[in-house]
Amino acid sequence: MSAPDRKNKENKASYRDVVRFTLHYWTPQKWVGIAAAILMMVSVVTDSIVPVYTGRIVDAMTRHGASEASAWKGSWAAFWGFATLAVLHQLFRLLSTSYWNYFATGNLYRIVTDGMQKVQRFSSDWHANSFAGGTVRKITRGMWSFDTLEDTLLMGLLPAVTIMIAVTVMLTVKLPMVGLAAAVLILIYCAISIWVSIRILAPRFQDSADQDTRLGATLADIITGNATVKSFGAESREDGLFDSVATLWKDRAYYAWQMGVAADAGRSIFRILMTSAVIALTIWLWKWGKATPGDIVLVITTFFIIGSYLRDIGSHIAHLQRSISEMDDIVAFWLRQDDVVDVAGAPPLVVNPVPRDDMVMFDNISFEYFNTGAKIYDGLSVKIAAGEKLALVGPSGSGKSTFVKLLQRLYNVTGGRILVGGQDISQVTLQSLRHAISLVPQDPILFHRSLSDNIAYGKPGASQEEIVAAAKKSYAHDFIISLPQGYNTLVGERGVKLSGGERQRVAIARAILADSPILILDEATSSLDSISEHYIQKALEALMAGRTTITIAHRLSTIQQADRILVFDQGKIIEQGSHRALMQNPQSHYKKLFEMQVLGLIKQENEQIHEARCANG
Repeated sequence: MSAPDRKNKENKASYRDVVRFTLHYWTPQKWVGIAAAILMMVSVVTDSIVPVYTGRIVDAMTRHGASEASAWKGSWAAFWGFATLAVLHQLFRLLSTSYWNYFATGNLYRIVTDGMQKVQRFSSDWHANSFAGGTVRKITRGMWSFDTLEDTLLMGLLPAVTIMIAVTVMLTVKLPMVGLAAAVLILIYCAISIWVSIRILAPRFQDSADQDTRLGATLADIITGNATVKSFGAESREDGLFDSVATLWKDRAYYAWQMGVAADAGRSIFRILMTSAVIALTIWLWKWGKATPGDIVLVITTFFIIGSYLRDIGSHIAHLQRSISEMDDIVAFWLRQDDVVDVAGAPPLVVNPVPRDDMVMFDNISFEYFNTGAKIYDGLSVKIAAGEKLALVGPSGSGKSTFVKLLQRLYNVTGGRILVGGQDISQVTLQSLRHAISLVPQDPILFHRSLSDNIAYGKPGASQEEIVAAAKKSYAHDFIISLPQGYNTLVGERGVKLSGGERQRVAIARAILADSPILILDEATSSLDSISEHYIQKALEALMAGRTTITIAHRLSTIQQADRILVFDQGKIIEQGSHRALMQNPQSHYKKLFEMQVLGLIKQENEQIHEARCANG
């Protein structure tokens, strides 16, 4: 499937998909929803009968004198019938709303939690091509759009349809000609309202929803990159960018809303004409003795009641259409089947402590990124022994980071297989695989939670003593206890309250506490000063003892003690060996890279010494 086809498949949901999505969330509590719907229909039916009793009151008063007992008795009997129906109408409506609130809140809870769980499990490829802010907006907007859909159906369309049927039946029984005229006019009104909503309003509101998503995504992107914005003094530039996006949203939303106002005006005029026509017909029937004054009151009262239901039926259709359009993304999330998932019946990965020379094995691996189509690996094979310290070096884009991403199964390989402990990682559970691997990234991201929570993320349920011990081993303890709230300090979004070195030490503590058999270090000391690096290297040496370690190295001075170094170039391993063996080869690419870095560092150090001497005279 081509990229555009796949994108369209993921981002578009049909009406059938929306129905399936709705039924999926309604089914677990269907009896609560059905009870609410039945109570609402009963409430509406009682409301539709009220005009019968108002008509009877008038007839009782006009057929007999006020002094006659039959007139008095008939009027009061009709009055008490009217009052009873009015009370029952409100009682059934309140009961219906109470049931519906329980039904609706349960559905919204499941939608937002399911949406979060589903998106969390989408592949790294999906997240790399999606705005976080846009994704959040799609989930929350989908949740509230579903709420609008539910309320529109129960509180809007169901009562309107029920009242139209009940009133038509009631008028046909009392005044057949008026009932027939009312039925025809109501059907014409509904048909026009539906046509306007679907063919005219829906496309405008869909366009408005698309611009709303873009607005949220742009806002999140700017706020997330606030540090970069400030560093370039680009606030005004970003203001202009956001203003252009917001202006486009405003124009599309205004156009859609104005079309809605025009549609409401048209429906209001039609309702006035419809009501006037039916009342005029009843007066004409009264002139020829085929209707009573009470019948005229009945018709007037009926159309005052039904008018309140019909007045908003077009809006209900528009809201229904709008909510369906705005649910498109959340339904697409629900439908999406990600590539990186557990196979049916997948067992957990079991890593035995028994030494083996193929703890990790890349067996004839081929891989390309979906979004670029560029082939990264073509027949790559690597075997890593248990406890081996492996380093990956090479220029940017050579395949080093992809190597560890595939080991974590953040992406599926397109050919070959990867084995851990002799088990194909595509056949075991993702959770167990990733529990077996600790990662210390080059730029660690922390949660806006306490330092204790962030360190314990590698071992849920860890005691405070274990957390402190891990922090001490990573040399994070001293800076943590210097903070006003110590280990309870909140670190800010993505850990922005900490320096780069502090974040890295917390990430190292997290890996220490996780105590996984496989360790991945993505230049784990790159953000540290030389003194901290010295101590943390010691901590990492202790951490790496007995563990299979894969280090992505940019600073080659940090990997001289590695058991084996793999030199990558354009997705191929062009040479491998220990630091000493590679340095002894005069043609070695690694030797050239190392000498370039060392000479660069020596030159930089000499320049700093020279500047210091000049400053001291």
